[in-house]
Amino acid sequence: MGKPLIYEILEKPASSSLIGICSLIWWFIQKRGIGYADVGLSYEAAVEGGQYWRIVTSAFSHISVVHLVFNMSALWSLGVVEQLEHIGLGVEYYLHYTLVLVVLSGLLVLGFYHLMIQRFKVEYFRRVTAVGYSCVVFGWMTILAAKQPSSKLNIFGVLSLPISFAPFESLIFTSIMVPQASFIGHLSGIIVGYSIAWGLIHGMNNYWAITMLGWIALVFVLSLKRTGSLELGFIEIEQVTDPSLPSVGVVASRNGRTLQMDVLPGRRVAEIV
Repeated sequence: MGKPLIYEILEKPASSSLIGICSLIWWFIQKRGIGYADVGLSYEAAVEGGQYWRIVTSAFSHISVVHLVFNMSALWSLGVVEQLEHIGLGVEYYLHYTLVLVVLSGLLVLGFYHLMIQRFKVEYFRRVTAVGYSCVVFGWMTILAAKQPSSKLNIFGVLSLPISFAPFESLIFTSIMVPQASFIGHLSGIIVGYSIAWGLIHGMNNYWAITMLGWIALVFVLSLKRTGSLELGFIEIEQVTDPSLPSVGVVASRNGRTLQMDVLPGRRVAEIV
C-alpha cells in the first residue's frame, strides 16, 4: 500500500497548495461563467491592449475540468522535486523557479506570437487565446528530466513515462490527441525548463523571488487599473487616447464555454496549455 494522502500532501506542500489554488480558480470560473476571453493570454489583449495581467491569470486558469485534471495530475507527480533537496532542488527551489516559469514561459509565448505575426504575417496568432498551467508543468518535466533522468512521471496513476523522454513525448501526444492544445505554449515551457536546468537562468533566492513577486504584483495591479479591469480609487493613470481615431468593436460571448468567440473583424480562437 502507498502512503496515506495526508502524508503525501505534507511531503509536497508547494505542489499541493498550487493544485488547491488552481482548483479553486477553476471552481470560481465555473460559478461565475467566466470564459477564455476573460482570463486567457492573447497577443491582441496582452501586447496591443496592455493587459499584462493575463500572463498570470492565464497560467492558473482552466475552463475544462478534463484540462484541469490532466494538468493537476502531472503537477502532483512532479511534486517529487520538493523531496530532492539533496541534489539541489527542494521546496524553495520549486517555489522560486515556478515563479520564473510562470512569467518567462508566458513572455516567450507572446514572443513566438509576435514572430509569427510580424515576420511571417500569420494573423491567426494575433487573436489565439491560451489558458492553462501546462507551460509550468512542461517546464518542470524538463528540469526533472535533466536533473533526475531516472525518475518516472505518473499521470492519473495508470500512465507511467520515463521522465527523460516525458517532455517531448507529452508534447507530441497532446498535439495529436488534443487539437486545441497549444504547441507553442508547451514548447515555451520546455525551452524555459532547459534554460533553468542547464544554468542559463540561475541565482534565484528568497530575496530575488520576493523582489520578482513584488514587481509582478505591481505590474498586475497597474495593468488591471490601466485597462479598466479594476477600479482602484487611490491609483490614477491618465489614459492617452486620440478621439479622432476609429474604435474597434469586439463581440464575445460572456460565458465563453465554446472554444471560439466571435470578434470583429476576425475570429478569436482558444488554445489550452
